Amino acid sequence: MRISETVKHLIIVNLIFFGASAFMPVIQELFAMYYFDNPRFYAWQPLTHMFMHGGLMHILFNMFALFSFGTTLESIWGGKKFLTFYLLCGFGAALLHTGVNYYSVHSAVSTLVDNGYSSSDVMALLAEGKYDLRWGGILKEGELTNFLSAYNTPVVGASGAIYGLLVAFAFMFPNAELMMMFIPVPVKAKYFVPGILLLDLYGGVVGSFSLFGGGGGIAHFAHIGGALMGYLLMLYFKKTQFDRNRWDR
Repeated sequence: MRISETVKHLIIVNLIFFGASAFMPVIQELFAMYYFDNPRFYAWQPLTHMFMHGGLMHILFNMFALFSFGTTLESIWGGKKFLTFYLLCGFGAALLHTGVNYYSVHSAVSTLVDNGYSSSDVMALLAEGKYDLRWGGILKEGELTNFLSAYNTPVVGASGAIYGLLVAFAFMFPNAELMMMFIPVPVKAKYFVPGILLLDLYGGVVGSFSLFGGGGGIAHFAHIGGALMGYLLMLYFKKTQFDRNRWDR
């Protein structure tokens, strides 16, 4: 299928940001999304993080998925509706990711306060890019890692928005057969999409709320946030018959 106009422009913008950040690291610092209480957070980051990527394979996978699913959806919806849907799913990803990070930070700070630390002193130390080694003796195994990661590690990538596209595609073409790259086994979209979401949910829970610590560098809850926003938007479209020709069939 020939690439659609909005998808083409989104891919171009992503490639420009990726190339520019390779030569000017400050772009990554300014446009990746940090925790909202981190001094490196700026109001535009919930938008701009969708156009930043952590490496060549990251952007290649995301842009391939954007082309594969986005072109189909834009050809049905039109550019304005598609772009609105895409951006809202990206914001949904940012919202859930931030909410989970808030839980990690708030829980750890509460534990430290219960052990005699001042919350303002803890946050001030974090803002300086430091932490107290004694916190490791108070917080549970893995909790300190998750706490510091939630505060200091930025999130990048279009994956959250693309997960929203996956949900929309499964809504509209439930029996279309999809395959994961490198695993040539076709699975119907109505099973494929819930399956990968369950894998993300498992990865997010193990990485964020268990003693294992770490999430493999993958923002699992951003994926789920984008998918959840996509699901809610598709329910809204269906209820209001936003796309009458599609939903009245």
